[in-house]
Amino acid sequence: MRFGDFLFLNKRWLGAGAVMSFSSSFGQTFFISIFAGALMAEFGLSDGEWGGIYSLGTTASAIVMVYGGTLTDRFRARYLAAAVLVLLAGACLFMARVPGVWALPFAVFLLRFTGQGMLNHIAVVAMARWFVAARGRALAIATLGFSFGEAFLPMIFVGLLTVMAWRELWVVAAIASLAIIPVVMALLRSERTPQSITAGDNQTGLENRHWTRRETLRHWLFWTLIPMVTAPSIFGTALFFQQVHLTETKGWDHTGFVTLFPIFTGTTIASMFVFGWAIDRFGCRRLLAWFQVPMALAYLTLSLGTTLSAAAVGFFLMGLMQGGGATLFGAMWAEFYGTRHLGAIKSLATALMVFGSAIGPGVTGLLIDLGFPFHVQMLGYAAYIMAGCMLTWVAMRRV
Repeated sequence: MRFGDFLFLNKRWLGAGAVMSFSSSFGQTFFISIFAGALMAEFGLSDGEWGGIYSLGTTASAIVMVYGGTLTDRFRARYLAAAVLVLLAGACLFMARVPGVWALPFAVFLLRFTGQGMLNHIAVVAMARWFVAARGRALAIATLGFSFGEAFLPMIFVGLLTVMAWRELWVVAAIASLAIIPVVMALLRSERTPQSITAGDNQTGLENRHWTRRETLRHWLFWTLIPMVTAPSIFGTALFFQQVHLTETKGWDHTGFVTLFPIFTGTTIASMFVFGWAIDRFGCRRLLAWFQVPMALAYLTLSLGTTLSAAAVGFFLMGLMQGGGATLFGAMWAEFYGTRHLGAIKSLATALMVFGSAIGPGVTGLLIDLGFPFHVQMLGYAAYIMAGCMLTWVAMRRV
């Protein structure tokens, strides 16, 4: 089927996936970190203390995600997404009225669980379940919503911070979350497959069978892939979380820095479509070991570079990796372990990625407080990423 025909015939379901992934933006690090300076100033927090609070709330969301993610095996996407969007709006309002430092971990937990965790999980599982032959392309299109939010929301809200209080902007985010609900419900008046609950799923994985979550946890491949699965969430989150600190230590203008985000987004979008086509053509196994090499190079560039031009190159390289991860992580669990229990299995992977996004801010913030600037830390992280690529290469050869 031609790509244009594919888009036209499936526009409602693909659009719903894109809208859900966009709505996850309000719980993503790239959005929350916009307010890092205001939060640390109002509550008198250091980089390490704010990073610790962020890690605590995100870790709690990862734990709950292990159980919450299984709901995608039991409920239709439109009802589950609507319920989570209501919770996300409540989380934004709670952040807008957060009374003190003691409440910040709860606010972070609610934002991370509903936004980064559940809404992204619902969108990815829906695409992986509804599409088989065109799974890679469907995931690429659905992830466009997230990329759009990542490109434009930071610029918009950083600009609004000059004329509005940070608490007022969280009210704006709450209103936007509620406004998305009727859009999702309209696009998913009928879901793509009548048996959108797991009993109707029939694509098997390794050994030509459907794996349960317990069986997956006992399989060597799942644990071997953890360094590769968590690296983007750990180091990608750390980069956006520490953007204020990075620009200060490098002597870069923060507004100029965030205007580079569209480079990252544009590269991500192009990379997503290339990887989506490659997944549909070759499968995930030939691609997993290599797609994170650009992230290691990006960290080296951002660490050693001295100008915003170097940062632009770093964002270009990060985009190459991000596009690969956005499609591969959605498709590989279905390819390896089947679709019948995909929600339960993917919830484990999502929880690991959420946990990784908790590690990044906490560890980097602590090291900053100990006197190691983030751009110095990046050299060691680049070496770790390359080691994970090698481990994945060995695993794919064995598979």
